[in-house]
Amino acid sequence: MSTPRPDGTPHLVPVGVTYDLESKIARVISDGGSKKVRNIRAAGPGVRVAVSQAEGRRWCTLEGTAVIKDDPESVTDAERRYTQRYKTPRVNPNRVVIEITVTRAMGTAKPSGW
Repeated sequence: MSTPRPDGTPHLVPVGVTYDLESKIARVISDGGSKKVRNIRAAGPGVRVAVSQAEGRRWCTLEGTAVIKDDPESVTDAERRYTQRYKTPRVNPNRVVIEITVTRAMGTAKPSGW
């Protein structure tokens, strides 16, 4: 995932991401104190971010605007989606969700598997 630091340089970190093709929303669960969350909060609503996935020669990047959600309903929904795609996440009372409204998808693989 790429988020902009306050000085404008990119902060890149590996993340698990889920994607809802119908709503065009990608979700990343994270600790509320992580650098990526702090970057998004510092930049304010509508900050542009990107998430990528690669497997062999296939790749996909989703770009869009991000918001942080910390309400229990959003967090529980994102944890459920993460569990379906990966595994049950560890307990984290400080968990938040980065919701990305996807405005561009590109790559050699369609994001439907996300």
